[in-house]
Amino acid sequence: MIEIKGLNQYYGESHTLWDLDLDVSEGDCIAVMGRNGVGKTTLVESIMGLLPIKDGSINFQGNNISQSSPESRASIGIGYVPQGRRIFPFLTVEENLKIGLPARKDKSNTIPEFIYELFPVLKDMLERQGGDLSGGQQQQLAIGRALVIDPKLLILDEPTEGIQPNVILEICDIIRKLNTQRDMTVILVEQKLPIAKRIADKFVILDRGANVYSGLMSELDDKLIKKYLTV
Repeated sequence: MIEIKGLNQYYGESHTLWDLDLDVSEGDCIAVMGRNGVGKTTLVESIMGLLPIKDGSINFQGNNISQSSPESRASIGIGYVPQGRRIFPFLTVEENLKIGLPARKDKSNTIPEFIYELFPVLKDMLERQGGDLSGGQQQQLAIGRALVIDPKLLILDEPTEGIQPNVILEICDIIRKLNTQRDMTVILVEQKLPIAKRIADKFVILDRGANVYSGLMSELDDKLIKKYLTV
């Protein structure tokens, strides 16, 4: 579904991604893992076009999107839930959800009903301002906003960060359901190992901006955890 080859990225003079390769097949649910500062958010922001890439290529469903705008990437079916949620606090829940509608291929101006089935609390709070919601409710809103386009690929950057434990489990189960029941390919950036194992089937480990190991989640052993994931 998405193929990244030789991706290099920089912040100023700092080289943050080094010749990174990544292949994600249709139907995958893959966790991108690694310690702080290894390039995980840089990778997903590059996929979304929020950071122009310096070298390398990004292909989505056989088409080169390396130079495409973030808006055009949404319109071809890539949904994104950024770290920190980034909802619009002074817009209502309904207005936040509707922001994504122009990117839909069918140009529908109606919020898909399945979003309310996944997150009933959003339907109950449509007229509430986003900033009035709890952290967990805001995260549900951020995911719902990404789902408005009914994406083929959903990218989530630390979706359980700062969320109360009961909502974490609910969000994990919803992401899993999107992958298994709606055939949505998922790329998940997640620091917490138990969360990554609960959601993902596969993993990729980044270290110093490079893809150093990838495989099935069942292959993630104590040696790899100690070498690349333990602080």
